Formats: sequence, C-alpha cells, structure tokens
Amino acid sequence: MDNTLHIPTMAEMAAKGKNPEILFWVGCAGSFDERAQHITRDICKILNHVGLKFAILGTEEGCTGDPAKRAGNEFLFQMQAQMNIQTLNTYEIKKIVTACPHCFNTLKNEYPALGGQYEVVHHSQLIQQLIDEGKLKQTEGKPFKGKRITFHDPCYLGRGNNVYEAPRKALEVLDAQLVEMKRCKSNGLCCGAGGAQMFKEPEKGRKDINIERIDEALQTDPHIIAAACPFCMTMLKDGVKNYNKEQEVQVLDIAEITARANDL
Repeated sequence: MDNTLHIPTMAEMAAKGKNPEILFWVGCAGSFDERAQHITRDICKILNHVGLKFAILGTEEGCTGDPAKRAGNEFLFQMQAQMNIQTLNTYEIKKIVTACPHCFNTLKNEYPALGGQYEVVHHSQLIQQLIDEGKLKQTEGKPFKGKRITFHDPCYLGRGNNVYEAPRKALEVLDAQLVEMKRCKSNGLCCGAGGAQMFKEPEKGRKDINIERIDEALQTDPHIIAAACPFCMTMLKDGVKNYNKEQEVQVLDIAEITARANDL
C-alpha cells in the first residue's frame, strides 16, 4: 500500500471499539496481483475522499471460494466460505464493497445459504451512488476530455447480476465519448477468465477468447478500454499487448478512471 494511505483493519477498529460503515473486501487479485493493486489503492483513495469509514480484513481475509466452486470442488468452496462467514459474523459485518465481480457474486448470492447475510455492493455501484449524491465530481482539468472509451461488461457483474448502468454512469459524467462494442450488456462476450479459466491454459482452438474480445474493442477505435473486474483487466491487457498497442490504448478500471477524474 502507498504510504499516504492508512487503511485500518477490522481487528484494529474492533480494538478501539469502532465499527466501519463498510468492509472493503479486497479479494485475491486486489491483494496479490500487481496490476490489480492499483485498483485497490484507488478505491481506498475514493473512500477516503468522500469520508466513508471503512476497513479491510487484512490477513483475516481468505479467498471467497469462487474458483474452487467454478472448478467443481464444492467441498473446498464450502470450507473457504464457512471460514470467511465466521470471521465476518464475528465482526458483525453488515455491508461489503468489493472490486471483484466474482467475489461480489459469491458473497451476495452464495454465502446466504451458508449463514452469511450481508449487503454486498460492487465498487461501480458505490461510485454511481457517490456521483448521484454529488460527492464525486470531475476536476476542472478534465483528464478524459475528448477520449473515446469503450466498456467491457464483466460476466458476473452484467449477465450474472444485472449491473449494467452503474459502471457506465461513472463514464457518462466524464467529458468523453462512450462507445459501445457490438456485443455489450446482456449480449456481452466473456473475457475468457471466468469459471476458473483464469488459472489454467486455454484449450486448443482457432482464437483465444480475450483476443476475440479485444478485436471487438479495437473496432470502436478507443483511447481507453474500461474494465470493472481484475480478471477482465488481465485478459484485456494481454489482448492489447498481443497487438503491441499498449502506447495507443489504455486498459483502466472504473475506480482508476474515477480517481483520475477527481484528481485523487
């Protein structure tokens, strides 16, 4: 974490007898993937900027179990889930925000059956709420003025949970042009990393899915491809790199775009 950010843990807050408004569920990618750590930092900057009291679990946070479940290991999933639920319930957590649609989907839809009842919000939904409340506004510099931005819908956010407008709201307030890919929203194409595919080599075929998706993104002639999932981020960046277009096309998360637009 960067030195200008103090991010309290639930253990630290509990020791002081305090309760945060929000638990920020960082997730495996947000914790350990170097690229996704930038997203984590920007979410913390946004939360600090608007004055929301939040905390993370730190070393007490475990994988939600999503990859295990998607790969077919229900036993491991339930073990991981129950350990997390025990921790969350010990701290009497009520509201969780996360940047990972896989964590979002699992915490929101699969933990309740195992005793984990929480209000779970994706970071794009929180950003939309903060924009609607007037707590996030563009700086005068308008760093995205005139930029063409296309948004890639993550499967577990879009088709999985019907969240389409929240990430677009963060882009629509910019002085930029939002251009949609041919396959978007409920007809969006997977980046290729869902269903635990992130952790294995692709099967032989005509073309990798992330290359197919990048082909569609590049057809919009974008300056920026916006993402809202760390898995999608990896696949989209690899696709851009495949065409040696890193200098021409940036892949940025909604949180990174929002942080830059607000000069955070």
